[in-house]
Amino acid sequence: MNIRFFIVMGVSGCGKSSVGQTLASRLGWSFYDADDFHPPENVAKMASGTPLDDSDRAPWLSTLHDLISSSLREDKPGVLACSSLKERYRQQLLDGNESVQIVYLKGSYDLIWSRMSARKDHYMKPHMLKSQFEALEEPSNALTMDISMSIEDIVQEILKYMEH
Repeated sequence: MNIRFFIVMGVSGCGKSSVGQTLASRLGWSFYDADDFHPPENVAKMASGTPLDDSDRAPWLSTLHDLISSSLREDKPGVLACSSLKERYRQQLLDGNESVQIVYLKGSYDLIWSRMSARKDHYMKPHMLKSQFEALEEPSNALTMDISMSIEDIVQEILKYMEH
């Protein structure tokens, strides 16, 4: 498979942005954080402690799909950090987009909770993690990485996978 785009997915606090930025930097590709594409009303809803529902996510997912499509069409490879918790969200992002590889950052609730509890400047509050795990549908078609590994080791494994 000729991978031209990665979607780094998982629950909040699993390291999507850190892994995605490091991977993009190593490859010389563009990095995108899906959180930056939320409309203001979604950010406000999450900041108030209210999880988003599917109607909140629909225009956001459409924007992200368009980002992936246009990047591939313009031969501008990239890495997108995006929770993509449900299979139908991932299918929407992948629809018609070839050469995209999903990387699932998998970790235990306790490990992620401890990481989130240490974060002070993020709108996603630790108590919302429970709803993320409840919504998570683990992907069957992803490269699954154990987040207890270092960011560097995770990125090295992804780069090795690309060589196959």
